[in-house]
Amino acid sequence: MSDKPSPAFDPLTIEAEVRNPYPPPNDTALNGKSRRALGDPHGLTKFGVNLTEMEPGAVSALRHWHSAEDEFIYIIDGTPTLVTDSGEEVLQPGMCACFPANSGDAHRLENKSDAIVRFLEVGNRSESEKVHYPDDDMIMEKPADGTRSFRHFDGTSY
Repeated sequence: MSDKPSPAFDPLTIEAEVRNPYPPPNDTALNGKSRRALGDPHGLTKFGVNLTEMEPGAVSALRHWHSAEDEFIYIIDGTPTLVTDSGEEVLQPGMCACFPANSGDAHRLENKSDAIVRFLEVGNRSESEKVHYPDDDMIMEKPADGTRSFRHFDGTSY
């Protein structure tokens, strides 16, 4: 018998965090969304896994696409609306969506329902990255040192 702790755990024991990482005027865009970083406290470093909840009226992010990171989502509860460059699609529990790095297809989930939406987000962790927000004239840059900066498409800082 090993003295190592079990790798199994209840995800609801991880504290939910509310983040609004965007600069003004978008610094409240994610109100109503919370996430539990499931892999971080258990030592995962190559990819991230979040259990995310959105209240009615909340959104998952500003519509965006990543230059270097793949994203995968799996709907657990609720019926979020997936908004991409192709339009809108209502998702059901059990449905998935994939967003390959550098696809240029900006996306987000919106909770247009009256119920909580829960989904898993999985993505790789690139050393450096650019995230493009085409609806908001914004690019987030993360160089290898891990700092983050936001600028307009013309290069001026937020």
